[in-house]
Amino acid sequence: MNFLRHVPNALTSANLICGCLGILSVFNYPIESAYFVWAACVFDFFDGFAARILKVSSPIGKELDSLADVVSFGVLPAMAMYCWIEQNAESGWMQYLAIMIAVFSALRLAKFNIDENQSDSFIGLPTPANALFLTGLVFLPESLRMVVFTGPVLIGITIVFSLLLVSPIHLFALKFKSFNWQGNEVRFAFLAMALFLIVFFQAGALPFIILSYIVISLVSRVFGGRKK
Repeated sequence: MNFLRHVPNALTSANLICGCLGILSVFNYPIESAYFVWAACVFDFFDGFAARILKVSSPIGKELDSLADVVSFGVLPAMAMYCWIEQNAESGWMQYLAIMIAVFSALRLAKFNIDENQSDSFIGLPTPANALFLTGLVFLPESLRMVVFTGPVLIGITIVFSLLLVSPIHLFALKFKSFNWQGNEVRFAFLAMALFLIVFFQAGALPFIILSYIVISLVSRVFGGRKK
């Protein structure tokens, strides 16, 4: 039992290790850095899952989780964007705007830790979703990559997605209390959309999936508010 209580923190530490390795690889191997984000997301999911199953949640685990997420889902995508802007922007300082991603990710996580109203939905874009979108840009089809990987577009993405992290918009959480259609319509619609995009775009579907997540959340919020 003493060993089992360390399992969640070990998984969180694996998340942090993935973030560090991703940062090291981002300057020379941008695609590999995206893989490290994927691995970090897996560990980030299972550390909380393990804590609930084993009933060994702790304040230290919560803090460690946020610190690991800052590295894997904040600093890592910020460094990736820094490299891309540096390579594609004409100005010699615009790449430093990418640091916004790390700063706003830290703010997002700090807000999440003190907000008890984000169990069934999120306020602002979750940091893993943001990291998946940004690092997934390298997998876009060539025709789209030529448009996206230009200085102005990359800078625009950096600013918009940094602000989305701390925005007041409500986004649904992908947590199923039951697998009935009623009450989970939005989640099932999103999963169907994600599967459709993966079939057609493979890894390049990631940015589209995150955009779909944002759009579906906003639409469901608008129509849900009207029904009420």
